[in-house]
Amino acid sequence: MRYQQFGTSGPLVSVIGLGCMGMSRIYGEPDDAESIATIHRALELGITHIDTADMYGNGHNEELVGRALADRRDKVVLATKFGNIRFPDGTMGVNGRPEYVAPACEASLRRLKVDTIDLYYLHRVDPSVPIEDTVGAMARLVEQGKVGYLGLSEAGPKTLRRAQAVHPIAALQSEYSLWSRDLEGDVVPACRELGIGFVAYGPLGRGFLAGKIRQLASLSPDDRRRHLPRYEEENFTKNLRLLEVLDSIAAGLSCTPAQVALAWLLARGILPIPGTKRRVYLEENVRSVEIALGREAIERLDRAFAPGAASGERYTPEVMKRTGL
Repeated sequence: MRYQQFGTSGPLVSVIGLGCMGMSRIYGEPDDAESIATIHRALELGITHIDTADMYGNGHNEELVGRALADRRDKVVLATKFGNIRFPDGTMGVNGRPEYVAPACEASLRRLKVDTIDLYYLHRVDPSVPIEDTVGAMARLVEQGKVGYLGLSEAGPKTLRRAQAVHPIAALQSEYSLWSRDLEGDVVPACRELGIGFVAYGPLGRGFLAGKIRQLASLSPDDRRRHLPRYEEENFTKNLRLLEVLDSIAAGLSCTPAQVALAWLLARGILPIPGTKRRVYLEENVRSVEIALGREAIERLDRAFAPGAASGERYTPEVMKRTGL
């Protein structure tokens, strides 16, 4: 395993992290025993960056991660998030009000059964609240020793600069992968300018870039991907063509498409947190650290997966509007 610092102010972490969202009834049925075994195996393989959120499974994910790390807390940089909320009627919203920050953190600390959260993210920026107010409240958690470092998720360059003026931001977590490259023009450069580490969620296109989902019928009826535009039948069929170059490069390197997709991110200094709830896929992902992509392979990938190449938006219009994406 290799290790890299979050930007210029954050902690040292493994270049591959583990996203735990899928362990809580997001992509099919959960399996707590296998999920905990996967987290334990991640630590054995040198992964030190574990990522969760209070929204995942309505708290179940934090509780699961807390159980898995009960006797291993000192081995990880533990990240969680707040700000995405579910209303009683089942609809979703965003809450970045300063008075919400402290109780949200306390609830996460209880579920995780820890005294300190190493990296605490605002899950989505609340358009109705000045970012200075939210980050100011988050900074007080650092002063109190309840949080080590601050992060934002899916924030734009202007928001990053305003937040950074209040308190150092260690990391930005946003979707970034071969088929989601729209942040390259402004967000990624802003992070580098400000010394903010970039964490890529969805680095495998929610499984698509791993090349194992070739038919929509392979997804369970309750799999959340069925509601994403890129997984709608017409878009999905078009997107399958993108895998041809990925498959070709993987064959030439005697590795898997997933390993190529992750190696492409690592070559750019991006810290991916591929999510999985199974040890076999975790071990496959970790081996991407050993893949060295040559200039020709990178150029082929850049051309095939040029920004905008994927058919369909990342999220539905309703979600894009609600979260300001």
